[in-house]
Amino acid sequence: MGESKNLKRKKTKGSTAYAENLPIISKGILYYIKRDWQLYLMLLIPVACVIIFQYAAYPGLRMAFMNYKPAKGYAGSEWVGLETFQKIFKDADFIRALKNSLVFNFLDLFLGFPVPIILALLLNELRFKTFKKVSQTILYLPHFLSWVIVASVAYTLMKPETGLINIFLMNNGIISEGIPFLTEKTHWAVSYIMIAIWQSMGWGTIIFLAAITGISADQYEAASIDGANRWQKMWNITLPGIKGTIITILIMNLGRLMGSGFERLYSFGNVNVKDYQYQLAIYIYEKGLSSGNFSRATAVGLFQSLVGMILVLLSDKFAKAIGEDGLI
Repeated sequence: MGESKNLKRKKTKGSTAYAENLPIISKGILYYIKRDWQLYLMLLIPVACVIIFQYAAYPGLRMAFMNYKPAKGYAGSEWVGLETFQKIFKDADFIRALKNSLVFNFLDLFLGFPVPIILALLLNELRFKTFKKVSQTILYLPHFLSWVIVASVAYTLMKPETGLINIFLMNNGIISEGIPFLTEKTHWAVSYIMIAIWQSMGWGTIIFLAAITGISADQYEAASIDGANRWQKMWNITLPGIKGTIITILIMNLGRLMGSGFERLYSFGNVNVKDYQYQLAIYIYEKGLSSGNFSRATAVGLFQSLVGMILVLLSDKFAKAIGEDGLI
């Protein structure tokens, strides 16, 4: 009986080993499409949107090299080469808009980029799950508000005389007169950046919290055995564990250094802060779209995209040079 059992075991082991050595037979793409057709059908919608609104627009970039007239179309419009770019780079308004865009985008990146990381680290350390979930929900909500709503609320709260913030500060003796948060250039610049950080910081924590959950719990257990406190675990385990994610997000944000959001600028704009509000998005709207000069608007947009792409490639190359994976 014992021999027969051993023989059966050997046969079973032999058959398992034989099965493991069998080549994997590919079933073909049609099999997987038929099996998961619902997923592929759902995927068609975002893929179609990307193709239509991104790649299908590429032929229109030729307008940057033409004196484009909508009535004449591409065939009837005159080809002018780089003449449009030469006019743009000689335009004082473009230089002013470019400087403002670079300064404010750099401040957005420098001041705003670390905030979601710090917030994610703090949320990760919370042990009361209900409070943690409520806090995350509250922090995410501003991301879903349009800039028009955010600006309307901000103007109401920050009015020099009747705004709730100024009334609170004056009643507590912190200030003697109302601060023109959104109607004076310097105060507007600070408020403009701080409001943007507040609006985006909660949403930015999602990626970093997801990266933190990917860190093995064994590392924290080993650190606890070695006597590490929570600050030491955060500094020596959590931050190194999400370093790759931080670098990837930083590279992507550097690609937006030349961009500027029209809705945000237009919502917070007024006559008193025109010098700081005048950025590339406003320039494209005023000098390009609203005046019917589509060639100029396309040329500036193409310039922004090219500079953004160069920044991404250079930062990716630098990341790889220091031993990181990079983005591409």
